[in-house]
Amino acid sequence: MNELRNVLAVVSPHVGGRTAGAALAGLFPGRARVTVVESADEDPAALRDAHVVITGLGPVTAAHFAAAPALELVQCASHGYDYVDLDAARARSVPVCTIGSSTAERQNVAEQTFALMLALAKRLVPAHTALAEGDWALPRLQSSITELSGKTLGIVGLGTIGTEVARRAAAFDMRIVYSGPEAAPPETEARLGARRVELEELLRTSDYVTLHAPLTDATRHLLDAARLALLKPTAFVVNTARGALIDQEALADALEAGALAGAGLDVFDPEPPPASLRLLRAPNVVLSPHVAGVTRETLVRIALAAVQNVLEYFEGKPPRDVVS
Repeated sequence: MNELRNVLAVVSPHVGGRTAGAALAGLFPGRARVTVVESADEDPAALRDAHVVITGLGPVTAAHFAAAPALELVQCASHGYDYVDLDAARARSVPVCTIGSSTAERQNVAEQTFALMLALAKRLVPAHTALAEGDWALPRLQSSITELSGKTLGIVGLGTIGTEVARRAAAFDMRIVYSGPEAAPPETEARLGARRVELEELLRTSDYVTLHAPLTDATRHLLDAARLALLKPTAFVVNTARGALIDQEALADALEAGALAGAGLDVFDPEPPPASLRLLRAPNVVLSPHVAGVTRETLVRIALAAVQNVLEYFEGKPPRDVVS
């Protein structure tokens, strides 16, 4: 890297803002000029001069591409990329990259998925709330407390993270089915004891459904009212991927009607969710504020992976994990 390169680090406030951005900027050598903002609109001059935008869930829109004539690369500090306008990137021939091959988030997202599943199965939230209020709720809760062992887990998207979830499910003696556009290698299916099925069969037969698909036009509201209606009334839905994979109003309808046993949600549409979101008050839900990818360990891995890809690009190497 012989010339000074300009990097704009866009880190949304709800995932750490300037503090997280400053830590990321500290990983660059002195020959990179890094400007940290919480929105790509915040510093028009820095956007205009940016050779690279690194974004941590901060939107990069068509207007931003138009305002950045020097832009060569957009690096998402995440596995997801739905907050970047890919059509605008393609029109400018600007590659958009994720950190997918780094597997930086897979451990904690898989752990958070199981934390939500276990909390639902063991009714931890209502049990804690009742006991804290002086209510020995065992007689009321015991008939709805279940085990994971022997249950069927349906994984929508058996990629890097979905595979980590399946590995843990096998250790819990769960049956594993999965759906997705491509079949996993036969050796992976054999190792995990996983069987590929169509999405509709997965929904009809699973006791737990967990989503690990990217958000695209094809997957937005993948679980709509019609597909949610396929689930057994004893089934649970878990989402640690992207909030818009589920029609949130339809999910609230199903929960309020008792058509589902419960839901564990770490992601929402939008984020942070508005106070009016019905799911915040729906029965039998366990909620967390998009924490599945933000442990201390995970944040370090994410930052290192994003910065490393940019530095290698500056050195003339082809960028990794290009999604457009």
